[in-house]
This record gives sequence, structure tokens and C-alpha cells, in this order.
Amino acid sequence: MRSVELGSSGKQVPNIISGMMRIGDKSDAEIRGLYDAAREAGVSYFDHADLYGFNFPNGGYHLCERRFAEAVKLSSSEREEVTLQSKTGIVEDPWGYDQSYEHIVSSVDESLKSLNTEYLDVLLLHRPDALVEPEEVARAFDELEAAGKVRAFGVSNHTPRQIDLLKTAVKQPLLVNQVQFSITHSSLVAQGMTSNMTTLDDAFTRDGGGLVDYARVNKITLQAWSPIQIGHKPGIFLGSLDYPELNAEIERLATKYGVKPIAIAGAWITRHPANMQVVLGTTTPSRIVDAAAGSDIRLTRAEWYGLLQAAGHKLP
Repeated sequence: MRSVELGSSGKQVPNIISGMMRIGDKSDAEIRGLYDAAREAGVSYFDHADLYGFNFPNGGYHLCERRFAEAVKLSSSEREEVTLQSKTGIVEDPWGYDQSYEHIVSSVDESLKSLNTEYLDVLLLHRPDALVEPEEVARAFDELEAAGKVRAFGVSNHTPRQIDLLKTAVKQPLLVNQVQFSITHSSLVAQGMTSNMTTLDDAFTRDGGGLVDYARVNKITLQAWSPIQIGHKPGIFLGSLDYPELNAEIERLATKYGVKPIAIAGAWITRHPANMQVVLGTTTPSRIVDAAAGSDIRLTRAEWYGLLQAAGHKLP
């Protein structure tokens, strides 16, 4: 399992993350099986959010955090071996965003209780809050850090300018930006190559301008969520009849490297020199193992660009 530095922290973490968004209706045995498979594959980073579980039957906020703790029952020594990350800022009723001091602090307190832990390794602001007051975020982060409740901070789905706005008040380094990214949802890199080509759809800026380059300049680790999802449409591209050329190329590379196709999908992301992490949302232990096999694969430039073009992106 290849490791990358988490932002500018100096801490090494695996480039594969196990996402806990879908475990709300799983049994203790199923959750423990998923956790054990991840650890055996070298994955020691687990991603949560206060929101995860609100839409499950008899669910609610912090459900998935609570189910993880109930099923895994981390010992104190095992807790030190893993990285627990959670997110806050999305509110359900009515749907919107809240990055106020009160919401951030209360959400973290509930996350700590639900996860049965004294601290979060990483806390992310889940989505941008148009009404954000950076001083409020800074006050919350300062208090949580001083109390030992959160060790590192970051954001999710934020543009470079939104991060810069937070940095006008927040003193802690923002180490992470978790964003949607996959071979078929790759305008984050494709637009940089087509920025002067008005005839190509990728030329239009959708990420606030140079998000990947900004992350590299500022030593922010990008975490790619939905790494095999088509995009905003439902479904995955692996095996999809809508992507015959892409799947043929993925299958060819999977055979070449002796892995499953899901490993190649992840290897395409981790090949980028931004040293991204891949957030897997699967609840199937074998898929964690199959995906983790791509952690150390370094695709050639020709293979990387070939996959990008097979997914439908045109290079000028």
C-alpha cells in the first residue's frame, strides 16, 4: 500500500480510504468484515460525516459513525493505528449548510460520542456555506484543537477562492480538499489542457479555477470521492455499455497488471503527481481488496492519457 503525505502535516497516510457512508443498515458482522478486509489490505484511513445515516430507515445524523463504533469496537492501541476523519456542515431540515461556530462544535462533540473516541484525526467542512463567516470557523477550529478534540482540518468540495476566504481567519493549515473525481468525471484536470480551446466542452471552468494546481501549490491533499461513478448520473462506468472504449482499455490494463478493473480506475487517480487519495464507498470486503491492489500501480503517461481520452475527453 503506497502512502502519501497528508497535506503539509508530515504524516504519511495510505492513498486508499474506506468510506463509511453506506454502512447504516449493515450488521455488526458485516461492518467488522469490511473493516478487517480494509486493514488487511493496508487501508487504515476511514471517512465519516455527521450526515451519513440520516436517510436510512430509523436512521438519523451520526448513525454511520455510531454503527462503526458499535461494530468495530476499537481498542486504545488499535485507535492509534487508524485515521478517523469526519465531516460537518450540511443540515437536512431544511436542506442547507451551516458552518457557524455553534454547529461545528456541537457536531464534533456528537461525532466523538458516536465514534466512541476522544479525538478526530481530521475534520472537514463538508460543502461550502455561502453564509460562512471565517472568524466563526476559526473560533471553532481553535477551540477544538486546543481541547484536543480535532488534530487536523480541511474542507470538501471547496474552490480555491473559498479556501482562501477561510484562510483569512483560520490559522490551522487546511490539509485536505475532498472532491468528486474519476476517469469520467475529470474536468478538474481536463480543463487545464483545453483552457484555450473554445470548441471543447472541457474548456469551461467549473471548479473555481485550477483546483488541482492550487492544491499542489498549497500542499493540500485531494481526496477523490465516487472514483468509479459516471458523474452526476447514477451508476458506475465499470462494465457500462455507455463506455465500451473505456472499459476495453481498462480490461486490457487490468490484464497487463494482473488486477481487477477497479484497481485500474483507482490507479488512474493515484498516478497523478498531486498524490491524491481514493475514497472507496463500497461495503463489499472483496472490492476493498481488489481496489487496494491498484495502490502501487504506476500507469505510464501513455496509459493515463489513453484512459482519459477513452472516457470521452478530447485533447487538443
